[in-house]
Amino acid sequence: MRLEYFQMLDEIVEAANAERPVLTARAFVPERSPVFEGHFPGYAILPGVLMLETMAQASGYLLLTLNGFSRMIFFANAKEANFRSFVRPGSTLEVKAELVHEGSGYAVTQATITQDAKRIADAKLTMRSVPFSSPALQAHVMSEGRRLGLVAAETG
Repeated sequence: MRLEYFQMLDEIVEAANAERPVLTARAFVPERSPVFEGHFPGYAILPGVLMLETMAQASGYLLLTLNGFSRMIFFANAKEANFRSFVRPGSTLEVKAELVHEGSGYAVTQATITQDAKRIADAKLTMRSVPFSSPALQAHVMSEGRRLGLVAAETG
């Protein structure tokens, strides 16, 4: 994770496909980050909003993978978000996103974060799909897809 750049995912463990619309990723929470200086001094924990963002990014890459990186995905809504435990610096998280429903430019996913097989957080997320607003944005998203291993180097 590079929290200050909102790069929440570090590697894809399992990529989605049409038969199995599930994406699994890993996120390595850094030992040090300016985020932890204020959240909270003497007891650093990953903010819940960043756990929600981590699940949203996994959901976004799930949908990007399914649409061949042809449309941009944006986080639109969270329902039934639950934060069950704290995440400390240095933690390794498994993040899973599964497609529940897709249609009319929106998709619903069920996302979870686990640590050592213990559920840390989960949420039902709504994501919006729109055309890329610029070639630069599409190139950036493709670059992040390559970083995570979702897009072959010769693609895009």
